[in-house]
Order: sequence, then C-alpha cells, then structure tokens
Amino acid sequence: MKTTLDLPPDLIREMKLRAADEGRKLRDVATEIFRRGLDRADSSPPPVRHRVKLPLIKCEQLSKKMTASDVADVLLKQEVEWTHEAAGR
Repeated sequence: MKTTLDLPPDLIREMKLRAADEGRKLRDVATEIFRRGLDRADSSPPPVRHRVKLPLIKCEQLSKKMTASDVADVLLKQEVEWTHEAAGR
C-alpha cells in the first residue's frame, strides 16, 4: 500500500544513508524501523527520564558575562573548597 508521510529531512537523510550502507532499499529500511518502533511500543513501557543534576556555580559577579574560562575557574575553585572541606581543613 502506498501512502505519503511528511517526515523531517534529517530523518530521511539518515534512513537513506543506512539503506545505502546496507545495500537495501529505503522502503525496506523504513519498514524495519516502523515495525521495531511499533513492537517496542507494544512490549515495553516508555523509558524513564531522569533529570540531570548540574553543579551549582556560586558567582558574585552576576552582571559580568562569563566566558568558558571563567566558568572553569569558578568550578576549579569550588572543587578545591569541597576537597578541603572533605579533608577537614
């Protein structure tokens, strides 16, 4: 059966590359991907998403735009402080 789908160009590009790499037709690759997706949806619960806890950076210079180097310096200073606290200094 033929149907028309409006898929994102990057997705089509990836599927075409996979088909070319594997020497298969785009149709066969798309069918496999759709079947796998449907099988997964039927057999397993959705993946559990965990929030990533990022380090808290305490900075007194809130009005200053920080560069990557500034952030690295703050993180290093904070790590040194934590290490000294852990060592009981």
